[in-house]
Amino acid sequence: MEQNQASLMFFNDSVYGTFAIEEPVLRELIESESLERLKDISMAGYAEPFFPGSYHSRFEHSIGVCYLLSKFGASLEEQIAGLIHDISHTAFSHCVDYALSEGSETHHTFQDDVFETFVTQSTIPQILQRYQFESEALFDESRFRMLEQPLPSLCADRIDYVLRAGIHHGVIDRATVREFLDRLCIIEKQWVFTNSQIARQFAEFFRYANDKYYSGLESAIMCRSVGDLLKYSLRRSYINRADLFQTDRQVLAKIIPHLKEDSRLWKFWRQMNNQIEVENNPQSFDAIVTCKSRVVDPLCLVGKQVKRLSEDLPDWQEVVVNDSKPKTYHLKFQD
Repeated sequence: MEQNQASLMFFNDSVYGTFAIEEPVLRELIESESLERLKDISMAGYAEPFFPGSYHSRFEHSIGVCYLLSKFGASLEEQIAGLIHDISHTAFSHCVDYALSEGSETHHTFQDDVFETFVTQSTIPQILQRYQFESEALFDESRFRMLEQPLPSLCADRIDYVLRAGIHHGVIDRATVREFLDRLCIIEKQWVFTNSQIARQFAEFFRYANDKYYSGLESAIMCRSVGDLLKYSLRRSYINRADLFQTDRQVLAKIIPHLKEDSRLWKFWRQMNNQIEVENNPQSFDAIVTCKSRVVDPLCLVGKQVKRLSEDLPDWQEVVVNDSKPKTYHLKFQD
């Protein structure tokens, strides 16, 4: 991120290339402590040991969502909502759903449940008031239809995170990103592909990302292991709940000094760093893990009509039904 004399913020983004953010309210929010914290929170939780080279942060995603909304004509208020939509994420992102009793393995909703409280207790309301925006207006997600939609619909959040994952895992490039974006349009606040062929390509890519990264075996191992480490560390008072709202690095800095003296903590540490062999074995297992599964059924133009991909290609409906179900794994650790 760079600033020039005109106070533009320039970003060289891995997904969209170089772009500038001009609006003063967006720039001030980006410089706030709440957004800065996201620079050290992994988007995927703790994926690097399982997918080396794939690290990217919640901050990058938040900037990307804001940019995508701007590019496709969303209001400034919706751009603000997009920029701050992830600020209540804890360290290690969705892994916390596997550590806390109020978390949800199948829905990954902890950060949504605490969003309003987190924003209210941050500096975000004061920043927004200086620009005549009210933070309370951002708590009603239904007002921002381009930003968020329930699965299996497309939305800016979903489009950015899957494109960003694809780039960082090396399975797509910027040319593919441009191809998808060039064939998207907004009709009545909904994301619509210009034909069913490109909609199918995007949906298949999303399916691959879900099976491989979001709900695959490696993600199950990561979420369970990190969740166990955090839960155990909370119980042993190595960390407290407030620490979870710091950064990945800060939480680990409090846990790591206890590794040598605590063999159980050391075991969880080795598991989450992919140092112990694991298999999915329903006959003999140490832990049952459920992963949220995601699937999209994009809108697309068929002639002059807007239809779901599954309406134009009925075989996709079976995919939507099957892939909407959470995935369950029976983990057997070999150590």
